[in-house]
Order: sequence, then C-alpha cells, then structure tokens
Amino acid sequence: MNLVLLGAPGSGKGTQSSRLAKEFGIPQISTGDILREAVKNKTPLGQKAEEFMKSGRLVPDEVIIDIVQERLKQMDCVKGYILDGFPRTIPQAEKLDQLSMIQRALSLDVSEEECVTRLSGRLTCPQCKLTFNPSTNPPKKADSCDACGTKLILRDDDKPETVKKRLKVYNQQTEPLINFYKRSGRLLAVDGSKDPENVFKTLKNLLQSKISTGVI
Repeated sequence: MNLVLLGAPGSGKGTQSSRLAKEFGIPQISTGDILREAVKNKTPLGQKAEEFMKSGRLVPDEVIIDIVQERLKQMDCVKGYILDGFPRTIPQAEKLDQLSMIQRALSLDVSEEECVTRLSGRLTCPQCKLTFNPSTNPPKKADSCDACGTKLILRDDDKPETVKKRLKVYNQQTEPLINFYKRSGRLLAVDGSKDPENVFKTLKNLLQSKISTGVI
C-alpha cells in the first residue's frame, strides 16, 4: 500500500502519517525529518538545503527526488510506505509515479487560519520529533518533551513570519496536487480540522474499506 499524505503546513500530516504507519505496518517517510537531520549533521545535502528551509522556500526538486528514490529502495518499503512532505509539486508527483506508483493520496483539509494558529509558536522535540503548542497542545512540563524529556525547540520554519511564507508557497505550488490525484481517482479527502483522534479514525476506516473491497 503506497500512500501520500497531503495538506498545508500545520494540517497534521506528521501526526497522522505516524499513526497510519503503525496501524498498517508500513514505514513513515518524512522528507522534512530527513532534510533536518542532514542539516544537523552538516552533510553536503544539508548545507545545500538549509538556506531554503530557513526561509520557508521549497528545497529544489532534484535534491528531494534523490533522497526519496534512495529511501524507497530500502527493504522496509517492500510492502508499502506513507510519504509525508513529498511530493510537493506536480513535477515531483509525476516523477514519483515513474519510481513507484502511488495507490492513494490522502488530503487533510484545514483552513489557512487554523494552520497559522497551530504552527505559530509550535514547539518540536529534536529527539523524537513530537510537536506541542502552548495553547492547543501544551507539554506537561514547560519546554520539555512529554515522551523523552528533551528540551523543546522553536524551529526556524515555525516562526510566525516564516509560517506565512510557507502557506503562500503551499497555495501556489503544492495545492494543485489535490487536483492531480483527484483526476486520476486516487484522492481521499477528509476534514483535518477535527481533533487528531477523529481524523485518524476517519483515515483508517477509509483505507480499511478500500482494502476490504480490493480497490486500494
């Protein structure tokens, strides 16, 4: 089962892709996490991508495609995967279909206003990647991850001025992907503004219904 999860920054892609990966026993592949790790380790790829990520711009297609292609060759992807953060453009989606056919694209529909509220001031655990929001999902202990106790950080791309740039880029370049997958009959859209548990149940039920009928 090869899946893509679509949605604006702040729509909950990371949360839902992680839960779906565990539910269906397939790896979650987050290009964002791969890139941030490369930046942290100061690899050639990381240095090349860092200036784009800090300013909220998309990392060039050729860099992302190379990362994804190598990742999909690994053994844990034999039974499928769920992509979070890729593809982000029509050319990326077309190239992905050449590498490995996507069976379903899941779209989380969340308003721009809600995304700004969720992202502005969001805190991230650099160790286990969990996210928290001071107003909607605060950590139990201030500035510390609930799971591992690591000090939480405010990522450069979650600062208010960068959030607005990220949403603008999404609207211009990434939102057309919804029509791309809709035209091919692969799109499954859900209301992502509901609480995470309800969103997850809706996604899970949709996929299980497709699997049970053999039309995934």
